[in-house]
Amino acid sequence: MFKLSEIKELIKLVDQTSVHELEIENEGTRLLIRKPGKTEVVNVQAAPITHTYTPAPLQAQPVHPAAPAAAQQAAPEAAQSRTAAENLHQIVSPMVGTFYSAPSPEAGPFVKVGDRVQEKSVVCILEAMKLMNELEAEVRGEIVEILVSNGQLVEYGQPLFLVKPE
Repeated sequence: MFKLSEIKELIKLVDQTSVHELEIENEGTRLLIRKPGKTEVVNVQAAPITHTYTPAPLQAQPVHPAAPAAAQQAAPEAAQSRTAAENLHQIVSPMVGTFYSAPSPEAGPFVKVGDRVQEKSVVCILEAMKLMNELEAEVRGEIVEILVSNGQLVEYGQPLFLVKPE
């Protein structure tokens, strides 16, 4: 069963991203969150309770005040064109979450530009719903570029690393 605090955190996370729908199933409990434009329903099957959620109007605040929204949108497109031009492999985010480059604040990063990685090399941690998920390189090669910063919120399918395959 989902805790109310977890549901609130997920709603906030969905509000801050371009994700329009999030569905999670855990131990027989199903959670579905949709963005405005559709009726917002959170349905928990284990207990037949339905909550209606209507988010407050979003204020014009960029997620990262230092970078304009246009620059943030241009970054994945630039990464994709560079990937195609140089035959680089993109390691993309398999989920919406928070990107962490190191196993703990005191530790060094999993990888740096210029590091060689194997298919099973852990390159970062993605946190979603207070669960830490290790992301593996899935390719053998050299890290050419790290496209996100530590602590940044990332979206599903967003490029995180560029790797020159061996």
